Amino acid sequence: MLLHAHSGFRYLVLLFGLAVIAYAAYGMATHRPYDARMRALSAMFVGTIDVTILIGFANVFTGMFYPQLGGHIVMMVLAAAVAHVVHGVMKRRPDDERTWAPHLVGALVTLGMIWAGLMAIGRPIVG
Repeated sequence: MLLHAHSGFRYLVLLFGLAVIAYAAYGMATHRPYDARMRALSAMFVGTIDVTILIGFANVFTGMFYPQLGGHIVMMVLAAAVAHVVHGVMKRRPDDERTWAPHLVGALVTLGMIWAGLMAIGRPIVG
């Protein structure tokens, strides 16, 4: 059951990651001021990553470990770190210094690292 939950959460991570990318790109293209919706989307993205990692570690601690998981775990932890750093830095910046670009770049890098982590165990992002 935990493995299915862990695998299913990747769709939420992908959904929120794409939402962050789309909203940040829209904000940059329209020169809109940074808003609370961007911060909320970023928080949801980070939160779903955290839940997915928590379920993943529960899988490992129940004995579902094999050698290829080493690369998967390293990439996922690094992806979570990137997402957390971007969210944390933007949250702490003064309102007039918040911009869209860190969210766009951070989500792209995070999703790229997640893709690499999935390739380490031979799984597609969707499918």
